[in-house]
Amino acid sequence: MLYFAFVNIPVKILIIRFSSIGDIVLTTPVIRCLKQQLEGEVNIHYLTKKAYTPLLETNPYIDKIYSIDKSTNEVIENLANERYDYIVDLHRNLRSSRIKRKLKALSFTFDKLNYQKWLLVNFKVNKLPDVHIVDRYLESIKVLGVENDGEGLDYFIPKETNLEIPENFKNNYNALVFGAAHFTKRIPKEKLIELIEASPNHSFILVGGKEDQSLGKELEKLYPQRIWNTCGKTTFHESAFLLKHAKKVISTDTGMMHIAAALQKPILSVWGNTVPEFGMYPYYKKGNEHLCSIFEVKNLNCRPCSKIGYDKCPKGHFKCMLNIATKEVAEKLNE
Repeated sequence: MLYFAFVNIPVKILIIRFSSIGDIVLTTPVIRCLKQQLEGEVNIHYLTKKAYTPLLETNPYIDKIYSIDKSTNEVIENLANERYDYIVDLHRNLRSSRIKRKLKALSFTFDKLNYQKWLLVNFKVNKLPDVHIVDRYLESIKVLGVENDGEGLDYFIPKETNLEIPENFKNNYNALVFGAAHFTKRIPKEKLIELIEASPNHSFILVGGKEDQSLGKELEKLYPQRIWNTCGKTTFHESAFLLKHAKKVISTDTGMMHIAAALQKPILSVWGNTVPEFGMYPYYKKGNEHLCSIFEVKNLNCRPCSKIGYDKCPKGHFKCMLNIATKEVAEKLNE
């Protein structure tokens, strides 16, 4: 008599997103939905830049992380040896294309809508669909039978993460993320002072990177009882810890805004040269969309001037930020 052993071979999937903080957090629904909705055992691998691996290391839906410093040559042979069933390309650039050619697995790639963005930036003609980038990510794998579960973004803060918050801020502060990778996304000093002056009953913990440290120190010196500057002093997880325990989060169009959305925090989202129409506004669990308030200068004929940002205002006036109604932001803060 012959006996046959049936082995349950797991489905192995590689997800590619090299950068940056917010973009990687925005891929988390794809990770979760693939892991939970495909039949049988599913192994999820993720390829990113080394600097961003801490964002993914605590994600329970990821089985293995590959990372690079500069080149895909650092990992491409190891990836080829994995023999993936599927590749989900959520970056769509030359490097991710090279990976797909080498691995020869069935691949799925989302549409960046670069032409539509170019039209909006250069001619202010909006042909972009009213669809969030998360839903476009998920659309790319719809053929696998994967659907949006409505659970929003994921961010997993390790249990051991803790910060000693000054006594006068504990349980009574708002997180203020005023910086960004590009100058034209940042809230200027004078607008921050306007906001702080218009919110006399509120304290703020400043969250940001080393590039925000200098301005953070200035604000802390001006308002020592109401400002605690942590810019450049915290890890990704420590910054997320501060967002989690804040009453509300005021943020520019940056990665911390998306982490705050993953944590289901009320967000006062302040926009400069970029626009929510690009599809990267705060993305919440279904039913929590009301937690987000957008503040922007509408009907400014030079906006958006870029889909990313500049080191200075191309027009020299920076009206997209300098004309933000800080009193309206303060009123929302007081609600």
